[in-house]
Amino acid sequence: MALEIPSPTAPQLTASPAAVSAALTTTQVRVTSGFRGARIVLYGAVFDPTTKPSDVVVIVRGPEQPIRIARKTKVAGVWINSRPVVFRGAPGFYMTASTRPLDDIAGFGTLRRLGAGIDHLAINAPFEQHIETRYGVRDVVVSRLGGDYLDWRRAVVRLKENAGLYDADDKGVVFVDKDLFKAEIDLPTDAPIGQYQAQIILFQDGQPVSRKVRSLTVEKAGIERTLYLFAHRSPWLYGLVSMALALGAGWAASVAFRRN
Repeated sequence: MALEIPSPTAPQLTASPAAVSAALTTTQVRVTSGFRGARIVLYGAVFDPTTKPSDVVVIVRGPEQPIRIARKTKVAGVWINSRPVVFRGAPGFYMTASTRPLDDIAGFGTLRRLGAGIDHLAINAPFEQHIETRYGVRDVVVSRLGGDYLDWRRAVVRLKENAGLYDADDKGVVFVDKDLFKAEIDLPTDAPIGQYQAQIILFQDGQPVSRKVRSLTVEKAGIERTLYLFAHRSPWLYGLVSMALALGAGWAASVAFRRN
């Protein structure tokens, strides 16, 4: 069993003649050894013959990654790590940008259903103890988090925010003209590799009335891509080759020092 927050679903749009359209300045980011982050600009337009007041919310999600964290506990006067907790379903990157604070745009239920905002982000933690094996390492998940769940969840969000991987900007969508808007997406150096999805949602009277989805790919390039694919497609062979190279380098260094 798991303690779950509902996953975001496609918004149920209310009947309205209004529509939103948007595009990214680039749909592919290539990561090399010199990658220092990237800034992507999203441009869009609102089409509404009724000229009703509108708000735009942009939600960008990166590939999901399990998050493993531990808490420092004091045992017999010594500080050690507790058994780790593994959170699932959390995006490796998450950003929201909006024309004004999300709570002023829509109600709690609507935001929760859309997964709009860090407070409404679906991050699931196991409720019963189990063991997960990955690369030969066993992660024992703490059972029955109970009331501590929110503390663990805040720790996950805080770590992601400090790394620049989670962000929320309630003034991140700016209307540059009457119906034209833009938003900026800042990818940090540690942005995860994979497929990203940008949702652009138009709100009127607190309800989503139009939605567009745009995709973005972050991928390794050059020798980094070759090594990345090798490591993920043949992990055991990659490990053996790495160990052989390390042993070879150590042997070469020892020979060089002996000669000196």
